[in-house]
Amino acid sequence: MEPVILATIILLGGMVLGIALSVPVAISMGLPSALAIVVLLGWDGAALTSAQRLFTGSNSFALLAIPFFILAGGLMNNGGIATRLIDLALVVAGRLPASLAQTTVVANAMFGAVSGASVASAAAVGSVLSPTMRKAGYDPHFSSAVNAVASPAGMLIPPSNTFIVYSLVSSTSIAALFMAGVGPGLLWALVCVVMVAIYARKHPELKAATRPTAKQAGIVFLRAIPSLLMIVIVIGGILAGYFTATESAVIAVLYSLVLGLLQRTLPVRELPSIVLEAAKTTAIVMLLIGVSSILAWVLSFARLPELVADSLLGLTDNKFLIVVIIMIILLLAGTVMDPTPAILIFTPIFLPVVTELGISPIHFGAMMVFNMCLGNISPPVGNNLFVAARVAKVRIEPMINKVMPFFWALTAALFIVAFVPQLSMWLPTVTGLVNP
Repeated sequence: MEPVILATIILLGGMVLGIALSVPVAISMGLPSALAIVVLLGWDGAALTSAQRLFTGSNSFALLAIPFFILAGGLMNNGGIATRLIDLALVVAGRLPASLAQTTVVANAMFGAVSGASVASAAAVGSVLSPTMRKAGYDPHFSSAVNAVASPAGMLIPPSNTFIVYSLVSSTSIAALFMAGVGPGLLWALVCVVMVAIYARKHPELKAATRPTAKQAGIVFLRAIPSLLMIVIVIGGILAGYFTATESAVIAVLYSLVLGLLQRTLPVRELPSIVLEAAKTTAIVMLLIGVSSILAWVLSFARLPELVADSLLGLTDNKFLIVVIIMIILLLAGTVMDPTPAILIFTPIFLPVVTELGISPIHFGAMMVFNMCLGNISPPVGNNLFVAARVAKVRIEPMINKVMPFFWALTAALFIVAFVPQLSMWLPTVTGLVNP
């Protein structure tokens, strides 16, 4: 058997087997990749190449943004910023039927816009609103489902760690990807708002909350301004060219730290545990990125991306059908994989295909991240489901039944993102980050 064919079998077979046996994803990616290099280059070559790729894959200035954005999210989650944004969301959505559920959607979008982490958003918003919704007569499984499905908007609305990972693999502009995520992120939130409104029509007992007075609304808005300013500083600074995405992540840490200390909502004694938790999460992400670099080398050596591209393009010349096939594969992968490894594995495989079809890598990034957001709310791996169920103190099985109508509506929205490129490309174009 040809070494390249044997290496490909070891690589793909080992990854599938590892994931099926619930082996940690980093090992499921790294060990088969290293064994495949042994077949191609021998033991000495494999040891040298694997070590080099592991180091160079994680040795990137742009990747420094990830630990800092993770730390900023932890500081905001523990520093009272979430509470102020939730109060503002209640003012914005308080006039709508089932207003507390609508507030959950708006609050997740706002918190995601300052933290870039969907799981942190689900934990922060759910811990505040779940008890309130329970007292107001909401079905706890429905309220936790709304929290779960609304929180992935933070993966799309900038800043987003997921887009940073995609930028690394695809060699695209982080700033352009951030802007490309705004339209799909708002579409995600809009779909959730519409679905909650449909639910409210069937449950008229879920009335709108008491309207705040103009004075109360003004006070809430003023208290939330410092939190909202972080979005302006981080994203505005990137667009204006004052600093890079990595530098903006450092500024986000300093801003959230100073804000939490000045408002006396961030206990100093909790800082070591926040930093430690951010370090643990960063270590997991960086290990995945390092081993994915080994995987990428094997894929390139075996010419697997070219093989997949030729196979798909040889199957049909219908652009619509090829995109649908790719979206379905990614959708299925997202149900059993976390977003980061899925992006690291499938971007090198599918990016040459969509590029051949004339699809912008920026647009494909928005499509892929939207797809991974769906994976975050689909069993068996969907992290947001477990976090939302835990903070609401409900069993996950009944909650999934409430999630599914949202899931199918958001799946339909995925194909809007895929086949209406203006939704993703308009902002990057008008801001000059992408050539028309």
